[in-house]
Amino acid sequence: MAQDLAGRVIVITGASSGIGAAAAVSCARAGMHCVLNARRAARLAAVAEQIRQLGRGVQIVVGDVTEAGMSERLLDAAERSFGRFDVVLANAGYGLNLPVHELDDRAWHEIFEVNFFAAVRLLREAARRLIAQNRPGHLLMTSSCAAKFALPNFAAYTATKAAQNHVCRAMRMELRPYRIEVSSVHPLTTRTEFFEEAARRSGQPTDGMSPADRVPRWFVQSPERVASAIVQCLRYPVPEVWTSHIMRILAAVVTLFPSTLDLISAIRPRR
Repeated sequence: MAQDLAGRVIVITGASSGIGAAAAVSCARAGMHCVLNARRAARLAAVAEQIRQLGRGVQIVVGDVTEAGMSERLLDAAERSFGRFDVVLANAGYGLNLPVHELDDRAWHEIFEVNFFAAVRLLREAARRLIAQNRPGHLLMTSSCAAKFALPNFAAYTATKAAQNHVCRAMRMELRPYRIEVSSVHPLTTRTEFFEEAARRSGQPTDGMSPADRVPRWFVQSPERVASAIVQCLRYPVPEVWTSHIMRILAAVVTLFPSTLDLISAIRPRR
């Protein structure tokens, strides 16, 4: 039976753009109230205004997910403004476009702190509160299709996404007795700032190319497509949210036959 989302409260990190912003708007359209977090106050306020125009309640918490106490601040904001939270989506993250031997310890620590540890802290604190209050809930992390296989020059990013996937699967089994659902989201490349941000953090020039210029067109989806899949998962919970059946099959094939990825990675998309 479908879960009724009307009046429920969702907390989303990385909500100022891309998947996070699209998920916030889609959840609001489904009747949910939102607590949104990101570093860019102006963009976050713009997303919040869209939600208000849909007639839903919204609160924003500006700041970096790695700040001490940020998990508590976000959940406190939800409980203070709406009396509770029902769903948490740990979505904040970024990529790096450098080979392993060119990444120093600081780069590894920083990407794991944002993509993995901050997400774990948020879901862990949310789980503790839901258990203490004896309430059901749904916890999600935005992972990636690349959680299932490695990509050259993106090892740090894919490693964090694989770690997210494993933690979500374990938490799903651990929290089942408490009526708490846990899901990981595995989108394809989305039309966001991902590549530009990865280039900036990697100390590389940004050339203005879109994801569609870098990868095959069938590999690119809109943030709204991912957001729709997330809302569907909230209504009908599943362990993993995939936005492409073809990619899910490909991930399974690569897992069974690792050398397949060597052949695929040798193919360079044309500009």
